[in-house]
Amino acid sequence: MNHPFIKTEKIRFKHVDYAGIVFYPRFLEMLNDLVEDWFEEALDRPFSKIHETSGIPTVDLKVQFKKAARIGEVLTKKLWVIKLGGASMTCGFRFDDAQGTICLEGEVTLVNVAIAVNRSDIKAEPFSEDMKTKLSQFILSNS
Repeated sequence: MNHPFIKTEKIRFKHVDYAGIVFYPRFLEMLNDLVEDWFEEALDRPFSKIHETSGIPTVDLKVQFKKAARIGEVLTKKLWVIKLGGASMTCGFRFDDAQGTICLEGEVTLVNVAIAVNRSDIKAEPFSEDMKTKLSQFILSNS
């Protein structure tokens, strides 16, 4: 049975602005951390290795800020695959507070790329069959 990748994150002082709520760029950093953890923990493709010869850049991002999150709260962050293509995927994500209220949700499109050794050329590269198999465990139509 397919499932989302799930992590929790405690809102810290470093995440909030003068109003005491998460400053919106910090939410995007939390999303990037979630993607990085997913690749390392669930897909066995840590960024420390991935970026030697390839990458997985974000090419499209849609975000809706639904509810403010405050210092001390713990968010449950979920990530899943909506659509898996040859070299790209669209993922859904949602951050919920302890009561299950959505604070942030959206979609992110990531592209698998090969990077030339001299870093002069970057081009889309199809996912390996092994990676497609791993990614397919996270395909959900809606979560």
